[in-house]
Amino acid sequence: MKGFGGENKKYKISKKTPKQPSKEQIINQAIRLHLKGNIQEAAKYYQYCINQKFNDHRVFSNYAGILQSIGKLKEAKISLLKAIELDPADAKAHYNLGRILCDLGELKEAEILLSKAIELDPNFASAYYALSLLKFSEKNQSWQNQLFSKDFLINKSPKDQVDIYFARANILHKSKQYEESSKNLQLANNLKLDLNPSNSEFYIKKSWKLLTESPKKEIIKKSNKNLSQSIFIVGMFRSGSTLVESILSTRNDVYDLGETNILEEAFLEYKKSSQEIDLFELYCKKIINKTDLNITTNKWLNNYQYAGVIAQHIPNAKIIHCYRNPLDNILSIYRGHFAGCHYYSSSLIDCAKVYLDQDEIMSKYKNRFRSEIYDLDYDLLVGNPNKEIQKLITWLGWDWNKIYLSPHLNKRKVLTRSNVEVRSPINSKSVGGWKNYKEMLKPAMKIITRKDKYKKLIY
Repeated sequence: MKGFGGENKKYKISKKTPKQPSKEQIINQAIRLHLKGNIQEAAKYYQYCINQKFNDHRVFSNYAGILQSIGKLKEAKISLLKAIELDPADAKAHYNLGRILCDLGELKEAEILLSKAIELDPNFASAYYALSLLKFSEKNQSWQNQLFSKDFLINKSPKDQVDIYFARANILHKSKQYEESSKNLQLANNLKLDLNPSNSEFYIKKSWKLLTESPKKEIIKKSNKNLSQSIFIVGMFRSGSTLVESILSTRNDVYDLGETNILEEAFLEYKKSSQEIDLFELYCKKIINKTDLNITTNKWLNNYQYAGVIAQHIPNAKIIHCYRNPLDNILSIYRGHFAGCHYYSSSLIDCAKVYLDQDEIMSKYKNRFRSEIYDLDYDLLVGNPNKEIQKLITWLGWDWNKIYLSPHLNKRKVLTRSNVEVRSPINSKSVGGWKNYKEMLKPAMKIITRKDKYKKLIY
């Protein structure tokens, strides 16, 4: 690397430069760029620092964050291990490494790192929440005692309070104290709504706008068996999509794109272009940047809004619509503590509205593109995985392999809220779980039962 350009200064590292920047100046410039959001330049600085053997824990910890954000989890893990080696008292590095280990399926190691983060910083609210998601060891009860202590919420920010209430709800749920769990869930989600009001109307309006973007007149797609197979897993959050992707990606020639909105990116480019341009080619270019495998799965769940666009523009596309009992689904979303822009997840009423919107939109697309959309009922899948997985594999036109029945053995990284559950063998433990929260769910029940087909599921 020849030089560094800052906002007000330009450092040049060469023999001709009379005053070379110090190690500390270079590290500080990297951190400044990172804080300003200039990630690409910051990464170059961190790489330079590492190449120059600047053994500063901030360099390795911050660089790990960049690696994690682009999905390079194994590289991020190595960088964080170095950060911890350089500063064993860095609670944040322990926490970040614990989260990465969860995504990689190394759950026992994750528990150790998250517990250590709490030991180093007893007020680290996010670490309590992350630990509450695991099948934690009962040997160490001290962190739970601290979490439920009377004074733990004192002087905590609203954001930290949200993490604490969700963590408490998870612990209470596991001990089957559902009434107390409900109270904490409501406290957590009400606080989240204060921070970020529900945006359900945005998603509902977008669904219907995109429905009109899929004209009733069919667009003739180029059919070619040699083209790649694009599998889109769509539906609501917490509807079984991560499990389905784990099942399909046990096949060696399948690349799981995960939750990526590259289809929407391609569609927006397609709409803005004034030239004759093919949406499929735009989408393929984005895939090629990630993998050269011939089959991909894309589980950005909001793609249900684009089902018509997919059916009309993407050759060899397959759409798998995941769904489950609506109240189980809504409960799971409400318990999910989702980050990002799905603020409606903190409102039971708005979760129900979005669920019904998704249901209606998919019904309309199925009427028009029935042969390209597969109905996958999560409750049936976990109740009889052998039968349901074989039906799905047959629909995809794939050869059968018993490995599809053991998705928990899949070593892939999982970056969704289901990163812990998907590491266990397929089970039906969560089916009917809404009944334990029936009182809390009454507002959602009033919305859902407006559709006759759901009355029998609920009453």
